This record gives sequence, structure tokens and C-alpha cells, in this order.
Amino acid sequence: MNDSAIFQKITRLRAGRKPRVLDLFSGCGGLSLGFHAAGYEIAAAVEFDRDAANSHGTNFHGAAAAHCQPRDITATPPAALTATLGLGKPDAAFDVIIGGPPCQAFARVGRSKLREVADHPEAFRHDPRARLYIDYLDYVDICAPLAVVMENVPDMLNHGGHNIAEEVAEILDSRGYVCGYTLLNSAHFGAPQMRERMLLIAVHRELVDEIRLPAPTHWIDLPSGYDGSRAVALKLLAKTDHPTGKNHYLPARTPNPDAAAKAITAEDALCDLPTIDARARLKDGSLKRGARRFDVPLAYDGWDRQTEYARQMRRWAGFEGKDTLLDHVIRYLRRDYELFARLKAGDQYPEACKCAELMFEEALARQDQRPRKGSKAWTDLRDSIVPPYDPGKFPNKWRKMEADKPARTLLAHLGKDGYSHIHYDSAQARTISVREAARLQSFPDGFVFCGTMNPAFRQIGNAVPPLMAKAVAECVLGQIQAALFKPARAVKMAGAR
Repeated sequence: MNDSAIFQKITRLRAGRKPRVLDLFSGCGGLSLGFHAAGYEIAAAVEFDRDAANSHGTNFHGAAAAHCQPRDITATPPAALTATLGLGKPDAAFDVIIGGPPCQAFARVGRSKLREVADHPEAFRHDPRARLYIDYLDYVDICAPLAVVMENVPDMLNHGGHNIAEEVAEILDSRGYVCGYTLLNSAHFGAPQMRERMLLIAVHRELVDEIRLPAPTHWIDLPSGYDGSRAVALKLLAKTDHPTGKNHYLPARTPNPDAAAKAITAEDALCDLPTIDARARLKDGSLKRGARRFDVPLAYDGWDRQTEYARQMRRWAGFEGKDTLLDHVIRYLRRDYELFARLKAGDQYPEACKCAELMFEEALARQDQRPRKGSKAWTDLRDSIVPPYDPGKFPNKWRKMEADKPARTLLAHLGKDGYSHIHYDSAQARTISVREAARLQSFPDGFVFCGTMNPAFRQIGNAVPPLMAKAVAECVLGQIQAALFKPARAVKMAGAR
């Protein structure tokens, strides 16, 4: 680790400058947006997906061409990145590195292999799955950040029988950082979504002696399935070969119902957005097959229905909403709109199948001459009403949202069908729009998603909820600032120079 670079950055921050962030595997910028809102400068990003990279550059760099380009981290060393963006030497360009390399890159590599990878840059030739991990560590080593924040799925704590988060923490520990990781739920930080994520925080030990976690601002009794998933993720914590016999896991702080606000619900998040009656639009021909582009403005019609959350999404500093929306677009799902209208809140695919079979029987009864079972007429009618998937194999494929609860986890799979988030309003009878997905992730209305509907859904589903990212960013910044101006530590820093 470059001690000179560390102390130069400490001096810079003590002079009141904003911490500069590099976002690796940035996606469209959920983590970046949270750090930006907390007072950081988003200096650069590395993202392979073309649409996501364009979104990140458009939102944080005014569509500057150099920042909108997709980049393969395996072919973009730090010096090449900073040279292209005019940021100078890589060890002087960034104060904080954030992001999360895809977990598949670490699968079954094992602690001994990770240590080998960390010490031998050519080790990936023996295990290509470690490649992205190597590049992430290379950026930390070469850029010498004061802090690192890594985000990933909870399974990173139990991935193929390995606690990858612990293994990453051990490597960063050996690089001079104080580390801690935990599981956080976005509903506890003001996002209208129950999304469980692993967050690892590492701060250089010249600044801190221990890691603190953000305090939750909202509370909710999470469904039992979240407790079960968390238990699976935490299963390996008792098994560690860390030299001290301890691991770097830090239990998340528990929300206090007496002090925290009630969790933001789906209705809180969406009720002010323009109504889209899918059945009516299908009937009048305004809803058709084809790519959904964001070139048709749709006026807000819910000025009198704004919740505090909706106002927050419309008035987010630097990302304020306008009088119209361009991405409030939905999928063409001709077969299912009537079925969506009949489902009850919380219904999933097995309930949808039962309801569809009933609708099919009703349709048969309306026929002047009931078609013979198995005939082409019978089969065509059934296919026009009943979805084809086996409810035993796909029990969670569909879900109608509950208006009075946060939404369940949004996934990148929204880019393919959206059935996991059917709108709670039966009168609208549809899956959620791109802008509604963004609201459930806590993206403000002025945040731009590049590309068409499917890429936008994928970007949103892959993102970190910005409000949760903001809470983490504020917590990290608070620890850094406290260290910068704490007398005893300030004397130590000055002496080290």
C-alpha cells in the first residue's frame, strides 16, 4: 500500500475537499447515487454493459462521452482509466472505491486460492473464475483508497460452501484496512422494498480502529422467508480459520419501532404516478407489441396524492423530476391483464393458475357450442387465458404486490417479464412500469435510464437501492471525518508524514 498516497488524501480531506469515488461494476449507478447524495464526488466508474455505462455517465457526468463508454475491467488497468478520463495518476485520483464484483467470479475458489490470487497476479491462469476478483484487488492496491465499500448478494457469505465476504475481508485486512461486513435490508433505510444485501466496509487503519454500521431509520417485521435466507447465508460464520479465531462479521443494528419510522409501502411509493389502465389501452390500440422507447412524455396526474416519499423522489437534489415522465411504460401482456385484475394482494403463481382455470371454465360456458376437450378450439381458448408454466416448478414466478407493505426484492429478471411485481391496483391490471420499478428501488424521478424498456428494467433490478447506499455512505464519511479531526489521531497522521 502506498503510504504517501494515503497521507496526501488525508491532507486533502482535512482541507475540506469532497471524497472522490471510483465505482467498479457500477451498473447504472445505485451505489454512486447514494454516495453522491451523501456529499461525495463521483469521479469515475467502470461498467461493462453498454446501456448501464451510458446511464451512469449521463447522470453523473452530463453525458460526457468518455464517462459514458462501457469498459471491461479485465482490459482496463487503473492507469489506463485515469489517463483516458484526465484524472492524473491512479494512486492520487480516488479516495473511496465502491462496487461489487459478480459473485460468480469467486465461486468455489476457496480461501487458500484467494490468498494465492492476492499474492500472485498470474494465478487466474489456473482458475479463470478469480479474474474479476484480481482486478478489483488490483484497483485497491494501485489506487490506494482510504475506504472500500463492497456490495453483493447475501449468498456471498455462503457461496459454494465458502464465506467469500470473510475471505475478501481477510485480504483487505492484510492490505492495511479495518474491515467489517454485514447483511442489511433496504426497507430499514427508507426504500419501499425488502431487499437483503451484503455490505462490506473497509477503512484504512490510519483512520479507524473499528467499523461502525449505519443506523436503520425505518422498521418492519420482515416475512419469515427473509429470516430463513439470512440463516442460510450466516451458516458458515461459526467455521473460520482466521488467526484470531474470529471473523469480520458485524450483526446489523436492529430497528427500534419506538424511534424509527414505519417502513415505506408500495402505495406510498407509487400512488402519485399516472394511472395506466392496461385493459383500456389494449382495447383502444394504444398498447401494442414492440420496443418501448422513452420518447413519449406522460404528464403527472397525482399532485394531490403525494406522500412524503413521493416528494422526496420528485425533489431529490440534482435529480429533480419534471412535469412529465418519459419512462412510465409497461409490458404488452395481452393474455394476462384480466387475470391480474382478479388476483388478490399477495397471490403468487399457484393462485394465478387456479384463477386462470376458473376464467377458462367461465369462457367455455359462454360458448354457443362448447368445444370438445383437447380440440384445437378448446386448446386455443385455453392458451389465450391460462399461463403455461407448471405451478409446482414456478411457485414464485408471479406475485401481486401488497399496497400496504414494501415490495419484495426486484431482480434483473424484470428485464424479461416483470410478473414478480404485478401492480397492487386491480383497476390498472398490469405489471409495474420502468418508473415504478425505479421508485421501488428509491431512484429519484430525474434519474435517467438509457436504452429501451428491457435494458432499463435490468439496470434497475441489478442496482443497489440509493437510499440504502446513502445511509452506508454517510456512515463511512462520518467515521472518516471523525478521524480526520480527532486530536490524537491527527497528531499521529502529522507525525507519520
